[in-house]
Amino acid sequence: MKRDLLVGVAQWLAAPGEPRQNMNVALSMMDDAASRGVELLLLPELWSCGYDPETLAEDARANAEPLDGPRSAALGEAARRRAMWLAAGTVPELGDDGRMYDTALVFNPQGELEAWHRKAHLYPPTLEPSVFSPGNKLTTFDDPALGRVGLVVNFDGDFPEVARTLALRGARLVLAPAAYGVEGANAWDLLYPAIALTNSQWWVQANQAGSHSTSTLLGASRIVAPTGTVVAEASRAVPGSLTRAELLVHRIDLHIAYEREGISGLLEDERHPDLYFDRVPAETA
Repeated sequence: MKRDLLVGVAQWLAAPGEPRQNMNVALSMMDDAASRGVELLLLPELWSCGYDPETLAEDARANAEPLDGPRSAALGEAARRRAMWLAAGTVPELGDDGRMYDTALVFNPQGELEAWHRKAHLYPPTLEPSVFSPGNKLTTFDDPALGRVGLVVNFDGDFPEVARTLALRGARLVLAPAAYGVEGANAWDLLYPAIALTNSQWWVQANQAGSHSTSTLLGASRIVAPTGTVVAEASRAVPGSLTRAELLVHRIDLHIAYEREGISGLLEDERHPDLYFDRVPAETA
């Protein structure tokens, strides 16, 4: 497992309904990251179709492809050419069942699709449940250099049980693409450092940044250490103001997540799972 991993986090406002333009931005971000020696690059949520709640349903449907479609092939080839891990944010996936999913993709440096995760917790205020079907599992994958890695998408991470389950599986690096709005800034600022701290995890979060007609995506893409410290953060969007594309680059030591004093006791020895998930008795519900 690497002690010195150079991580890149891409932040920009994807253009709704403009997949070709958005792919060009993504490839440009990859070129910039490769020129700076980045080994693992994370893109934000739904960068390929944009995330404007007013047009999300139409934009996502027009951009949906199967996992093995031409977009995945292009992203895999881009990762291979640059010899980097590409956590390609999320894209609209057209499943074999005919349903549409908000799906995170991870390609290894050989260009192979290493893992994918369908967003399980869809965000009602932006009508995601009317656009996408929810995934039905949590996702981890293993690599000798990265260790065990967890994948979450935006609202998935707001539920503490998700991070704890990933931690109990052994995931100490969590990749989290997002399209987090400015109205959620308090949760972004307070919840995720606490989650990283309590589960001894690195959290890498790539967020979109900028304003659409009725909404603003926060930005503040960042890397949170297992100590709960935000070690690197991109700029924040101001409603109504222009934002620029930004590539955040920072070195991390994956071993820190495994070496924190007392973490094994926090996750195993002192836990009492039988106490945690009580149900209200039916007669008093």
